[in-house]
Amino acid sequence: MESAESAITQETLKKLKDFQRNEVTEYHIYTRLSQRVKGERNREVLRRIAKDELRHYNFYKGYTQEDVEPSQRKITAFYWISRIFGLTFGLKLMEKGEERAKHVYKEVALEIPDVQHVAEEEDRHEHELLDLIEEEGLEYVSSIVLGLNDALVELTGTLAGLTFALQNTRLIALTGLITGIAASFSMGASEYLSTKAEGTDSRRAFKSSLYTWTAYLITVIALILPFLLVSNYFVSLVLTLVIGILIILVFNFYISVAKDLPFWKRFFEMSAISLGVAALSFGIGVLIRTFLGVDI
Repeated sequence: MESAESAITQETLKKLKDFQRNEVTEYHIYTRLSQRVKGERNREVLRRIAKDELRHYNFYKGYTQEDVEPSQRKITAFYWISRIFGLTFGLKLMEKGEERAKHVYKEVALEIPDVQHVAEEEDRHEHELLDLIEEEGLEYVSSIVLGLNDALVELTGTLAGLTFALQNTRLIALTGLITGIAASFSMGASEYLSTKAEGTDSRRAFKSSLYTWTAYLITVIALILPFLLVSNYFVSLVLTLVIGILIILVFNFYISVAKDLPFWKRFFEMSAISLGVAALSFGIGVLIRTFLGVDI
């Protein structure tokens, strides 16, 4: 390693110190989380990753011959993101930040070939270990998708149709709220029965239905809110559609990170379906109001 050290440029040395700081920062994040999470399996996974991070820190220290302080801001940020939004999401989001620095590892590897080997080993090992983390919310992601997607499609369509048919924000909100709450219970019950029919035990089927119902109800409240706060029904509808797109955006970003799924394809697909149904329902509302001669 001595010959390697003597050949290292100042620019490469600076990059090695950045790698060091990143490794020791993540070591503290994983260690701190391992002391707070529930479940021995998750604690053991986090301790194993922390051990790897410390080993890589010492590898880089062998070249820099210096200790480097961790980033306290990053430790605090990703600790709380992981506690609030889930371990898998928080830690995979943190690791995605490392993926953007892959070209830097390749540059340093031109001078120190072992760096590329360490980076690839770390990337592979961390992905393997992170996939071992058990989180209840991610186990029921299909139920959440069902509730969320159905609420977006059904309620944006319903509200769009009601907007032209009723042309009164209070009436639209009241009708939409009654429809949405009733539909949320219906969806929850349907999910329970369908999950139970697949041979799942009652406790798991109930949890599945609860996730579906909760996702549906929260989406209903978010979509109806503009009609309760804004007096102009067309402005309310536009705001509802914007909220719908934001829900799709946030949810798909979360799932794409936590489950390593493609983001844009899923986002555009859900958006196209929701907006398409809303446009169709708005047209039906126009036709009903015109042909029936309803005037409220």
